[in-house]
Amino acid sequence: MKNILLIGGSHGIGLSIVKELQDTHQLFVASRTEEGLQHENITHIPFDVTTDVLDVSLLPEKLDGFVYCPGSINLKPFKMMSLDTIKEDMELNFFSMVKVVKEIISKMDEGSSMVFFSTIAVGTGMPFHTSVSAAKGAIEGFAKSLAAEYAPKVRVNVVAPSLVDTPLAKRLLNNDKKREMMSERHPLKRVGDADDIANAAVFLLSGKSTWMTGQVIGVDGGLSTLNIN
Repeated sequence: MKNILLIGGSHGIGLSIVKELQDTHQLFVASRTEEGLQHENITHIPFDVTTDVLDVSLLPEKLDGFVYCPGSINLKPFKMMSLDTIKEDMELNFFSMVKVVKEIISKMDEGSSMVFFSTIAVGTGMPFHTSVSAAKGAIEGFAKSLAAEYAPKVRVNVVAPSLVDTPLAKRLLNNDKKREMMSERHPLKRVGDADDIANAAVFLLSGKSTWMTGQVIGVDGGLSTLNIN
C-alpha cells in the first residue's frame, strides 16, 4: 500500500480524497478534527496548520504522496481588504504549506507525487479576488520551481478549481438564486462538487499521471478557457 499524507482531510475536498483512497492506500491525515476519518487504513494526527509543527515521527519513513488542502475564500473589494486579512490568507494558503513541505520533503520517495490547490482566479483576473489570488499565485510559482528542482524524483502539480460546493464556499451558495447565478457563469452550467476536484487530485497521485509535473490543471467547468456568453 502506498503512503499518502494529507494536510486537512476532514471536510470538503480533502474528505472526498480520503474516501476515494482509504480502501487502497495507507493514509496519514493531519487535521484539526477527526470527524469522518474512522477507517483501519487512516492514521489521524491532530494538527492545526497555522500554529503547530508537524510531528514527523508519526509518519512512515517514506511517503508516496502529499496533498495540502487548507485554504480560504476571502472575497472583498480591495479597499475593504485589510492588510491583516491578506497576511492571514498568505499564512494559511502558502507559508503554512511551505512549512510542512520543508518538514516532509526528505521523506518523499522516488516517483512520489505532491498535489497543491490554487484557483482559476490566478490565471483569469476576477474582481474581489486580490487576496486569495495573491496567495494561490504564490503556490503556483512555488510548485513549478519545486517540480523543476526535484525532477525526476518527485512530481509536483497544482489543481486550480472554480467555485466548488464545499463548507468553505457555503456563503456564496447559500440560496437558490446565488447557486443558479453561479451555475450559469460556467459553460457546463453547474458549480463543482468536492468529488470533481478530488478525482483530479487522486489522478495526480496515481500511476496514471507519471509523465506530468509542474502543471496547473484547471478543473473549472470550462470557466477559465471558454467564453460562451
